[in-house]
Amino acid sequence: MVAQFFQDLKLEFNGYNKKRLLQDVMAGLTVTAVALPLALAFGVSSGADAAAGLITAIIAGILIGGLSGASYQISGPTGAMTAILLTLSIKHGIDGVFIAGLISGIILLLAATFHFGRLVSFIPSSVITGFTSGIAIIIALGQVDNFFGTVSYGENAINKIFSYGELGFSPNIYAVFFSFLVIIIMVLWPKKWNSKFPSSLAGIIVALLINWIFDLPVNVVGEIPKTLFPQSRLSFEAISFAQLQTFMGPALSIAMLGMIESLLCGASAGKMKNEKLNADRELVAQGIGNIIIPFFGGVPATAAIARTSVAIKSGGQTRLVSIFHSVGLLGSMFLLGSVMSMIPLSALAGVLIMTAWRMNEWNEIKYIFNKKFGISIIEFSVTMVATVMFDLTIAILIGVFIAIVLFVIRNCELKIDVSDVDLNRMSGHDISTDHTYTKMVYLTGPLFFVTKDKLIQAVGQLNDAKNIIFSMRAVTSIDESVVCEFEKIVSKYSSDNVKVLFCGVQDNVKTMFNRVGLTDKLGEDSFYWDAVRAIKSLEDSEIKDSIA
Repeated sequence: MVAQFFQDLKLEFNGYNKKRLLQDVMAGLTVTAVALPLALAFGVSSGADAAAGLITAIIAGILIGGLSGASYQISGPTGAMTAILLTLSIKHGIDGVFIAGLISGIILLLAATFHFGRLVSFIPSSVITGFTSGIAIIIALGQVDNFFGTVSYGENAINKIFSYGELGFSPNIYAVFFSFLVIIIMVLWPKKWNSKFPSSLAGIIVALLINWIFDLPVNVVGEIPKTLFPQSRLSFEAISFAQLQTFMGPALSIAMLGMIESLLCGASAGKMKNEKLNADRELVAQGIGNIIIPFFGGVPATAAIARTSVAIKSGGQTRLVSIFHSVGLLGSMFLLGSVMSMIPLSALAGVLIMTAWRMNEWNEIKYIFNKKFGISIIEFSVTMVATVMFDLTIAILIGVFIAIVLFVIRNCELKIDVSDVDLNRMSGHDISTDHTYTKMVYLTGPLFFVTKDKLIQAVGQLNDAKNIIFSMRAVTSIDESVVCEFEKIVSKYSSDNVKVLFCGVQDNVKTMFNRVGLTDKLGEDSFYWDAVRAIKSLEDSEIKDSIA
C-alpha cells in the first residue's frame, strides 16, 4: 500500500507548476473561509471549545489531507460527529471525547486492514438519508441553549429539552437576536457571492462587530489559545485499560460515522473531479489522523462534503489544498484569536441551525415521498427516529436490518402453478394425448426457508400423479433447506413408484442439487432443458416398458 501511495502521489503531481500551485493556494484560502466558522461552531457543539474545533481542522487538514485516498478530500470537525461527541462529553468530560477519538482511529485502521470500506456500499440510500436527517435533528436540538441563551441539563439533547420543565425557560433576548441575525444573513445571502465569501462567515463577522461595539450580555466563545498544544489535551498518563473498555461503544460509533461520512464524501466528490477514491487508503488516513488529533486537544475528524466540494469548485488541483487551508486556519488562530474570542455563542448556534437544515438531503426526501416508495419511506423514517432516540451505530444497524427484512418480504414471493400437461402448448412437438397422470409444477421465485412451506403444500396436492415434472427455469436461487426438502420429496415419490423429473434447472441451483447427492440419486437422465423434452422422455420410457 505504501509503494502504491507514492506512485499515485507522483502521478498526482506530474507536471506540477506555478500555475497549479497558485490554484491550490487560492482554493485552500477559499476553503479556509468556509471552514473557519464551522470549525469554531463544531468545536463548541462537541462539548469542547472553539479552539478544539480549530485545532481539529488544522491537524486534520495537514495529516489526513496529506495521506488521503484522493487528491480532493478535506477533513475536519463535522456536524454529524457532534451528535455523538456532545453526549459523550456530558457523560465523561472532554477526556472521554479524546480517548474515544483515539480508539476510533485504531478501529478505522483495522477497518482498512480488513477492507471494511466496501460495506458502506451495502447501506441503502434511504437509510443514509434518514441517518443524516436524524443527525440534523440532534444538532438542532443540541443548540437550543446557545440559540436562546438558556441553561439546561441532561445526557442528550432530548433530556436537555425536558429539563426546561424543571429549570424554567427564560430566553436571553440578545442571544436570540444574534441567532436570528445569522440565520437571516445566511438565508438571504446571494448564492453567487457564497462561492467567494461564505454566508456563514459573513453572519459571524456581522454578529462579532455588533457585539464588539455594544458589548451585549451574551455568552461568547472565550479565549482561543495561540498554540497547538493547549492545556486541555490527551496525555498518555490519562489512558488506562479500564477506560478503553468504557469507551469502546462510543468509539465504534465514531469510527462507523467517520467511515460512512468519509467514503460517501469521497464517492460524491470523486464524481465531481472524475477521480476515484481509494477507500482503504482513506480509512488509513482517517485512522492515523484520529489517533494523533486527541494529543493536540482536538476532537474526532472526518471528511466533510461541504469543504471538499468548495475545494474542487475553487479549482483545487492536489491535496496541497487541504494543507493550505490548514495554514490559513493556523494564521487565523494566531492573528485573529483575540477577535474571535468575542464571537457570541448564539451566532455560532445560528450557523449550526442552518447547517443542520442544509444537511438534510431534501431532493432525495421529496423524491421518495412524492413517488410514494413505501419501503424507502419506512427505511428513512425508522432510521431517522432511531438516530434521534438511540446510539448512531444502533440506528444504522436498525436501518439496514429493516431494509433487509423489507427486501426479503418484497422479494420472497414464490409462485407455484400445478397443472396438467397443456397439449395446446405442446402442439408441433409430437406429444401424445395420454398424460392424464402427469403433473406439471411451475415454480417462479426464490426457493429458501421462507417459501419452503408453500412448496410442501403444493406438492401435497399431487397424490394421484404417476409422473411429476418440476419446471424451475424461473428459480434463480435456492438454499440448503429447500434442497433437502426436494431430497425428501424424491425419496417419498420414488418409494411410491412415482417418477420425478426436473427441467430448466439453472446452474447455481443444479450445483446445490449436486452437493446433497440429489443428482446422483435421480440420475442425469432426470434433468432436461425444457418441459417438452421431459414429457417426450416419459413417452419413450413407456414405449420401452411396453416392448419389454
